[in-house]
Amino acid sequence: MATKAATAKQRTLPRLVKQHGTPLCAISRTALRRQVERFRQVLPRVEPFYAVKANPHGDVLKTLAAAGTGFDAASVAEMDAAIAAGAKPARIIYANTIKPAASIRAAVQRGVEMMTFDSEYELDKIAECAPGARVLVRIKVPNVGSMVELSLKFGAEPADAMDLLIKAHQLHLRPTGVSFHVGSQCTHLENYIQALELAAIILRDARLKQLPLDMLDIGGGFPIRHRDGDEDLFDEMGEVISREIDRLFEPSLRIIAEPGRFLVGPAATLVMRVVGKAIRENKHWYYLDDGVYGSLSGMIFDHATYQFRVMRGGRTQISTLAGPTCDSLDIIARGEQMPELEIGDIVYVENIGAYSTASATSFNGLPPAKIVVTQ
Repeated sequence: MATKAATAKQRTLPRLVKQHGTPLCAISRTALRRQVERFRQVLPRVEPFYAVKANPHGDVLKTLAAAGTGFDAASVAEMDAAIAAGAKPARIIYANTIKPAASIRAAVQRGVEMMTFDSEYELDKIAECAPGARVLVRIKVPNVGSMVELSLKFGAEPADAMDLLIKAHQLHLRPTGVSFHVGSQCTHLENYIQALELAAIILRDARLKQLPLDMLDIGGGFPIRHRDGDEDLFDEMGEVISREIDRLFEPSLRIIAEPGRFLVGPAATLVMRVVGKAIRENKHWYYLDDGVYGSLSGMIFDHATYQFRVMRGGRTQISTLAGPTCDSLDIIARGEQMPELEIGDIVYVENIGAYSTASATSFNGLPPAKIVVTQ
């Protein structure tokens, strides 16, 4: 039996399609605000700094800026987008540990002076291009079971963190804190627990060495549901993380996080139409007007597994969904249970706001999905 939310969506989506066509990505401001509020309720000591990379659409950024979030920017373009949306430079962290010298100078020109690093080379660069900048050392932490293991590419060894912070002080920078990231779509709570304990050790050591660290950045990685069978783990995980924060850190320590997927993922629905069909391999193949080169790019770059829904009922059969490009890589799903669909039928995907339209291209000259922001 369809839920009330699903029934409402099945009434709304055809209207949006009639008005805007397909492919279409509908983003809900209400859902964005709801996720911000949920984050703050579960992690009351943690300030959300939205990871712009997840979805840099201007209306997403404006909604989050109005809700009072900070922003995690990985480039000058992301800083500019956040500032244009209403963010104050003091509420932006340049959270990329490898930064071109010109970009560091550009950040300073915009008033963004809080940034991360994980090597001596980066410290030297920051000291030259942004004298007096506030810097957080990013440490390598466990990424067990996360969808994307970011510690493969980023993070200083925790044992080296103190020496790096001392060097930052010697270079007349302002050592401000410690940052980490447990990996994208993290469902392994122990990653957070171990990372918090490592950070606490470094912060205690810094205090003994008279370094005035006052901030901890716990990164992102907070999981969301993509399919009906996925567990919604955020409240359970957040309760433990919040308890560990209170146990390990003084109330005066400022704690931020960089949620991207958690805030914007549940806020968007992708709507496609069947533009062709065939029988291949004794199965129905349905060709949609968006695919892995478009808004479903998260299947390639983000290892996402989406759930495909339709408006039509009836007996289902194992079917294949493919995208509209000429590349055979553009096969979306080979084992989907679908009723027989007709050309023009709607296929839609929920919880697709993160790492989807942000990495879509116009391969084959096919335009990316139109983005429509709703209340």
